Amino acid sequence: MNSAKYFNYTVKVLGQGQEWRGGDGINSIGGGQKVRLMKEAMAQYASQEDLVILFTECFDVVFAGGPEEVLKKFQKTNHKIVFAADGILWPDKRLAEKYPVVHIGKRYLNSGGFIGYAPYISHLVQEWNLQDNDDDQLFYTKVYIDPVKREAFNITLDHKCKIFQALNGATDEVVLKFENGKSRVKNTFYETLPVAINGNGPTKILLNYFGNYVPNSWTQEHGCALCDFDTIDLSAVDVHPKVTIGVFIEQPTPFLPRFLNLLLSLDYPKEALKLFIHNKEVYHEKDIKVFFDKAKHEISTIKIVGPEENLSQAEARNMGMDFCRQDEKCDYYFSVDADVVLTNPRTLKNLIEQNRKIIAPLVTRHGKLWSNFWGALSPDGYYARSEDYVDIVQGKRVGIWNVPYMANVYLIQGKTLRSEMSERNYFVRDKLDPDMALCRNAREMDSRISGGYENVPTDDIHMKQIGLENVWLHFIREFIAPVTLKVFAGYYTKGFALLNFVVKYSPERQRSLRPHHDASTFTINIALNNVGEDFQGGGCKFLRYNCSIESPRKGWSFMHPGRLTHLHEGLPVKNGTRYIAVSFIDP
Repeated sequence: MNSAKYFNYTVKVLGQGQEWRGGDGINSIGGGQKVRLMKEAMAQYASQEDLVILFTECFDVVFAGGPEEVLKKFQKTNHKIVFAADGILWPDKRLAEKYPVVHIGKRYLNSGGFIGYAPYISHLVQEWNLQDNDDDQLFYTKVYIDPVKREAFNITLDHKCKIFQALNGATDEVVLKFENGKSRVKNTFYETLPVAINGNGPTKILLNYFGNYVPNSWTQEHGCALCDFDTIDLSAVDVHPKVTIGVFIEQPTPFLPRFLNLLLSLDYPKEALKLFIHNKEVYHEKDIKVFFDKAKHEISTIKIVGPEENLSQAEARNMGMDFCRQDEKCDYYFSVDADVVLTNPRTLKNLIEQNRKIIAPLVTRHGKLWSNFWGALSPDGYYARSEDYVDIVQGKRVGIWNVPYMANVYLIQGKTLRSEMSERNYFVRDKLDPDMALCRNAREMDSRISGGYENVPTDDIHMKQIGLENVWLHFIREFIAPVTLKVFAGYYTKGFALLNFVVKYSPERQRSLRPHHDASTFTINIALNNVGEDFQGGGCKFLRYNCSIESPRKGWSFMHPGRLTHLHEGLPVKNGTRYIAVSFIDP
């Protein structure tokens, strides 16, 4: 919405405040509710022949250009409706051969964005007569691949991404471009500057990276345009916000007395501060006592949790965060590790004045490229260097950056802890370190599937969702692990899996699954019902070996390597409903 306001688009939000009944569009088909809402909204515009309507998704789109640019590019197509194009066919790959041949550009329709004249779009969505949880992209696809309807509605695709850029499957095509005082996303394959950037699928972090610059959030000529947006001025307030400072001494730390004294040197009213200190090291108890005897005269509330409590790091950090969360008067929670030296006394004030839900100062090691943030993530969720990382660490780019990971020192609004982050176990997630768990929980804001998401979405339910995760992991360790020793000689499994789920295949919803690699060292696939009785068809085909397992017996499992070697697909179910239980083991 900020980018739409920046370019002065006229925006109409569909479905705001309504219950979402369009299914789980992340992990399976769905989204039909969007077409129904569009159908209802277009009724009033059906006769306005000179009106152009632009439809986009909302939560994962950034505009890089304005209405004039969009209109100019649209009119050059000489078509009445233009859909975004994609290199990935979803949700029914069997329709590939029905698509018109494209020699240069992306071949398949993406329903995340389209533009057209109001009467034509109105007539198009009038064709919708399905349910809210049916698939919107499949609906538009079937219209497009029908030659008669395609011609009647005068539809084409934005094959070269001149207007729409879907990032999923295209991350190697796009780069950030600075030119003439502007920041744009450029598609290097087609030499185009798309206007609507859609971070569909697992590309939200890349979209956030582009959003740090587009539209003109940061430019080489003018620097940071967001740094003064929606800030507060503490010099203009009579009473400063109440802040709880969480201090964590998790290992023997040099110069700890200096670190503690610097806390008292912060340029902030001491009567507005509370302290929570977790000290894991007996060695530092004398330093804590000296500090307490000094600080108690300035700070009224100091809670110290010592090594005798034998808390894990995650437990201690959860306790510190709770110290603020449970105090309705706590406006901010400022977490600082003992190995962080805050050389700027205004650090706390500067962070508060930025008025962000979660914000961290940049801290680095002298002469090193190490810092307390990551600009990108690798496919397995760990460190990857973003294009701008070095420039930010070296101070060549100064601004406010949306990043996927920060640690060591950060500020969180108290009202955020009591709303979006009200769950009390934020530093625990699977087997992640506490800092990784915090950032992943904050990024996803989603307790629906804490184990993550499949690389290729399926119509499924996860063991975690129905309270069977621990039982299933016990089953893997007790029964699957011993078999692994015989099947994969020399490999010793951890017997651990983040993704354990039951998949449903049916002709009406999801018949098959496109070729993919599993996010596992090896995968088990257990048949839960009988081929020939409950369903016909189905199975799994390994493309490299041209080998198919066509629905094993009920209760039987097949086991295969995951990453890299065993590219496979789910074969179509022709009738009935097929159920399988799947685990991605040792991810």
